[in-house]
Amino acid sequence: MKAADVVIIGGSAAGLTAAVTTRRHYPDKSILLIRKEEQVLIPCGIPYIIGTVGSPEKNLMPDTPLEKNNIDLIVAEVTGIDCEGKTVTAGGEEIAYDKLILATGSLPAVPPIPGFDLEGVYAVQKDVDYMRDFQQRLTEVSEVVIIGGGFIGIEFADEILKTGGKTVTIVEILPHCLSLAYDEEFCVEAEEVLRERGIDVRIDTRVEEIVGSGRVEGVRISDGSTLPADMVVLGIGAVANVELAQKAGLRLGLTGSIAVDSTMRTSDDNIFACGDCAEKLSFFGGRISPLKLASIASTEARVAGANLFGVTRDNPGTVGVWSTAVGGFALGTAGLTEKMALDNGYEVAVGSVEGPNRHPGIMPGASSTKMKLVFEAKTGVLLGGQIRGGDNVGGLINSVAACVQQRMTAEEVAMFQTGTHPALTASPVAYPLVNAAEIAIGQMRSRS
Repeated sequence: MKAADVVIIGGSAAGLTAAVTTRRHYPDKSILLIRKEEQVLIPCGIPYIIGTVGSPEKNLMPDTPLEKNNIDLIVAEVTGIDCEGKTVTAGGEEIAYDKLILATGSLPAVPPIPGFDLEGVYAVQKDVDYMRDFQQRLTEVSEVVIIGGGFIGIEFADEILKTGGKTVTIVEILPHCLSLAYDEEFCVEAEEVLRERGIDVRIDTRVEEIVGSGRVEGVRISDGSTLPADMVVLGIGAVANVELAQKAGLRLGLTGSIAVDSTMRTSDDNIFACGDCAEKLSFFGGRISPLKLASIASTEARVAGANLFGVTRDNPGTVGVWSTAVGGFALGTAGLTEKMALDNGYEVAVGSVEGPNRHPGIMPGASSTKMKLVFEAKTGVLLGGQIRGGDNVGGLINSVAACVQQRMTAEEVAMFQTGTHPALTASPVAYPLVNAAEIAIGQMRSRS
């Protein structure tokens, strides 16, 4: 029987990070990673396979970190876990472990819509062969309907449009695209950009049926009309992949994901879980969080890997940090939006500013950046922020996330010391993070 001190099931963002973290914290332990995929797609890069990157083979996570860190790899599907015997079964062979990490990820959510199983209907699978088939099918179609106007939906829509010669329609059931992630004013701007780029955006619209005889021919929507379609993409999110955990008798949480504590330990003392398969609690009050992001998975994996043989880290809860881009238009969010904060019972003070991300504004690469910060009015603690702008959004929103996680107040953010340069940042006089905090301070003072 094969054996390893630590066995990790799953080779995407959570599994790979957990393996490397385990090696850094426990250099003398034997580590084995088991995954069913010969090649692993970079999760966040999947939409960009279609247009920007060009093929699934150009969007792969390398095995170099495993090799450099002396981590063994088995490519096989794990079919069972014996918690009492501390073994897993992979490829028909039993493998013993001392500690086990589950990083089994998630599966595409499939809506209860008649016709979802027709030929030409695709979910977003983290599978090289599946995405290769998807890309080939795209060359044969002209009418594409995307169900879901979240990150997955808008990114796929824009990438499919880049391939040329196709009509692309997004159908979103909520009042706005991206409305689970941004306040309304940011959603409206995003929809305007999508339409300007040639994408038909149908908001506040329900899909009633995917129609066709064996093969998709259209999508019937709630106004009674049918959108022509020879390809449909399901972009409505993901559900935790918990089949192995459930069969092993591990406790599941309220969302159906694997229940874990703040150290990422499951109901079995020798088994940890991280990434999309693990249940998440929000940084804000410990409420259940539905978020599934590679960045969250990597953080949880660093907690799990460090704690296997002695607790040194606690998961502070999911802050929720993400960004997306359509052409040169980028959006970022960290923490709570104003709507989320109000829905969760917070009294808020908001600071919004807009200005160029270079100084002067005619510098090459300059674009208008809008920042909105949301503070808890009584304490002044930063709850979250949103940014709209150009290619500086990703870095800026991470700065906001750091301030949120450190529970900085508006006064502390206003005193944030920044480095600026005309070709790289906004002016120090008008730095958006600082100025938005100053505006919120004014609001709070006017109420006292």
